[in-house]
Amino acid sequence: MEKEGISLKESIAKTAKSFLKKTESRDILLISHFDTDGITSATVMIKALKRLDKRFSVKIIKSLEEKFIETLPKDKIIIFTDLASGSLDIIGKNNLQDVFIIDHHEVSKEVPIGVEIVNPWFNEKEKFSSAGLVYLFCKELDSRNKDLLKLAILGMIGDFMEGTIKELDLDFLKDDDVNIKQGLMIYPSTRPLNRILEYNSNPFIPGVTGNSKGVIDILRESGINPENGKYKSIIELTEEEMRKLTTSIMLRNPKTNENDIIGNIYLLKFFSKLEDAREMSAMINACSRLGRSDTAIGLCMELSEAKKKAEEIHARYKQHLISGLDFVSKAEKIEGKGFVIINAKDNIMDTITGTIASILSNSSLYQEGTIMITMAYYEDKVKVSARMCGRVSNGRNLREIMENVINEVGGETGGHEMAAGCIVKKENEEKFLEVLQKNLEIEMVKI
Repeated sequence: MEKEGISLKESIAKTAKSFLKKTESRDILLISHFDTDGITSATVMIKALKRLDKRFSVKIIKSLEEKFIETLPKDKIIIFTDLASGSLDIIGKNNLQDVFIIDHHEVSKEVPIGVEIVNPWFNEKEKFSSAGLVYLFCKELDSRNKDLLKLAILGMIGDFMEGTIKELDLDFLKDDDVNIKQGLMIYPSTRPLNRILEYNSNPFIPGVTGNSKGVIDILRESGINPENGKYKSIIELTEEEMRKLTTSIMLRNPKTNENDIIGNIYLLKFFSKLEDAREMSAMINACSRLGRSDTAIGLCMELSEAKKKAEEIHARYKQHLISGLDFVSKAEKIEGKGFVIINAKDNIMDTITGTIASILSNSSLYQEGTIMITMAYYEDKVKVSARMCGRVSNGRNLREIMENVINEVGGETGGHEMAAGCIVKKENEEKFLEVLQKNLEIEMVKI
């Protein structure tokens, strides 16, 4: 852990200086994760590299597997964003040189020679998303990159790290680039309420999410009626209407804390108008999870043709999500003290297992501190996503639990204390479940 003791700012400045020197006459391969944080990280880096007139290519991936690392070229500068912190041993084993990593996932291995890393894990575990880190890094490369701030904010909101947005130079933002309002954080805040409540899944509202009749009931109960055949949007509600709707949501989801659903609504300027940042984040995420990361990047680059495609993809994705939630609500579950495992096999897409686990972990269905695990088939593998219900880990670390299991079963893993995941071979599915349950039970005994 060679960077312990130096500040994050010093780490970024030092690594940026080295990057500029090493890339003077070298081709660059940029590799990033396919979620919103990864896509916005990649877009910030793409724009910065273009400004520097660098030669580069881009790969967006959903997981960093060993066989992929083995194929990476040794004659290029490789920069990973929003991944690779959990693959340091594999990178070292493959003797990759001149590798740069900008990531915020937990680090458990030594940094190999030839790898330079920016990660808050080395700096008192400061909370930052990768998009925020990449923005700060690119600002060190060239001060003109300050104008990429809204992409960093979008990535941080997409990774549920808006609490650290204040650490960025927000004074640079122009008033017409961002508008911050207080209200219900159900997106998009700019669209009619009846539509957004029906497809809303965070928070999951029993009897309302996916239920058009339930939507009309909750709106009528809150005193919100259509005007000229159209419902108001969240940002158009009066204080009284906002209060009543919040109360109605909390009555249907008693474990929801008002502070979890009321907060800042970020409206960011994209395509010459203010867009709800959470909606933009969801669209980016949907595009990548349905195999269209190119459209996701195009959306961030504000390419007009990408916006229409992204909207169509997002609509399809929401249908997949509602179907997936319906399936897991009826599926057989493996339940133990403090954990729930849902093995969907090939009944849901592997790319939405993490989203479904997140939705369930934020619902009122399970007690705070419960470990929620969802599984789905991916080619000849099983994709596993783990989430901690609520905001308290009770001393447990999901990345460590997943790592312990993978060390015994085989596979690849990564993540954080509250959210982690892994990939195992399908032939090891039964063994994985057996070892996973054993480790989860041991964790409960520790508590």
